[in-house]
Amino acid sequence: MNIVILGAGQAAASMAAKLRALGHEGAITLIGDEPIAPYQRPPLSKAYLLGEMDQDRLTLRAPEWWAENAITLRLGERATAIDRDRRMVTTTGGTLDYDALVLTLGATPRRLPAAMGGHLPGVMVVRNIADIAALRPALAPGRRLVVIGGGYIGLEAAAVARKLGLNVTLVEAAPRILGRVAAAETADMIRDLHRAHGTEIIEGTGIARITGTDAADGVDLADGRHLPADLVICGIGVAPEIALAEAAGLAIDNGIATDTQGRTADPAIWAAGDCASIPGADGRLRLESVGNAIDMAEAVAANILGAGADYAPRPWFWSDQFDAKLQIAGLNAGYDQVVTRPGAGTHSGSVWYYRDGRLIAVDALNDARAYMIGKRLIEGGKSPTPETVATAPDLKALM
Repeated sequence: MNIVILGAGQAAASMAAKLRALGHEGAITLIGDEPIAPYQRPPLSKAYLLGEMDQDRLTLRAPEWWAENAITLRLGERATAIDRDRRMVTTTGGTLDYDALVLTLGATPRRLPAAMGGHLPGVMVVRNIADIAALRPALAPGRRLVVIGGGYIGLEAAAVARKLGLNVTLVEAAPRILGRVAAAETADMIRDLHRAHGTEIIEGTGIARITGTDAADGVDLADGRHLPADLVICGIGVAPEIALAEAAGLAIDNGIATDTQGRTADPAIWAAGDCASIPGADGRLRLESVGNAIDMAEAVAANILGAGADYAPRPWFWSDQFDAKLQIAGLNAGYDQVVTRPGAGTHSGSVWYYRDGRLIAVDALNDARAYMIGKRLIEGGKSPTPETVATAPDLKALM
């Protein structure tokens, strides 16, 4: 069986490795539009942007590994069309046939429209190595940075810039930072962390436009204020990469829609990672995380080879900001109650999410013990009461 994987990120690399580990002896080809082999993305907005990690340490596999495992990398090449009837992919480098096609196309940063100044030089996003190569030289001490968006990417970029000595203002249009992804209690801890390090945070205020003629020189806020800026980072989320699948007539629903095994509407085409959605208890579920990219890719690899097993996500996430680590286990969607526990340090603590009396997620800031215990409880289907979590003198007793 000839397997072609479109996309060359974490999910693609994990899938190729799993296919070989499971004994697949047929051809495997990865096609990626970046000129370098698959690499880790999370460090880009953290250690790599800070200069604490070089490119060699980003790569997921040694260069010789791909050849040793007879996996063909076609890099700097972009897929442009899928012919489902002929089972053929057209790319900027030619065409190739497939028996099974896998879409691990990831997601693309959202940008402000040109009418709002989103096209100006000096307006940047953080998603791939090319983005960091453009951003790094601009992060000089004393320069003024405005970060648009108070999600994890925006907050991580703000933290790096402050560590490098820039004057940073972060603007969030929603009433508070992390509004879509975390409880107010978690947002409070993160806000306090940033303000303690000198980040100015403006919440509940939208952007009117990015100003400038030849390059960005500031941001006009919806309330009439103007923020001077030497550069602007847009951290307003990502959109799943669906254009290729949509043009091929595949079902799209919060990403490329798959069944519980990762199969799309076409039985010869599969999807995994940030671009894919699977059926969930509350509708289509799409997870943007390294953990899901690895786990779903490996599950889909097994199903391509006939395993026939449903994929059951075990979500976990993390975010490094300044000297703090936020670790997240589970999914907090639909929570109706939270319980907090203080941690051992100044910027330390945990937030425990409940839905209908059942523990569904934990956020832990500088509290690895709370994270690990919460993760084990959730994955084990155990749910101590909110009162028990709030009052237990030792979390270990919850196990």
